[in-house]
Amino acid sequence: MNLVSIRIITGDVARLVDFYERATGVRADWATEDFAELRTGSGTLAIGSTRTVPLFAPGSAHPADNRSVIIEFRVDDVDGVHRNLTGFVDDVVKEPTTMPWGNRSFLFRDPDGNLVNFFTPVAGG
Repeated sequence: MNLVSIRIITGDVARLVDFYERATGVRADWATEDFAELRTGSGTLAIGSTRTVPLFAPGSAHPADNRSVIIEFRVDDVDGVHRNLTGFVDDVVKEPTTMPWGNRSFLFRDPDGNLVNFFTPVAGG
């Protein structure tokens, strides 16, 4: 079994895709105006419109309603990413901090309120 993607359901696909393209530097591949994917070497962040939800099961997903999942991206230099995103990310949850388990993490919320963690493993952690 392989985890291949995480899908965010949103009321504004273009806004969220623009945000993640800017935050990650990864260009999205658009299938339709209701669905795009940002593919990395280890997984895919899919972004789908609320109009796609009935194709799965009506009412099964609600946009901007997540308070339990953290979307994580491993980056080479979390402090550099933080500097690049200063002024762009509106909702910073935690400035870059070295965590007890050895990752240096920068946590923020995307425009839909989803928690995002950019992290870099550090030596000796």
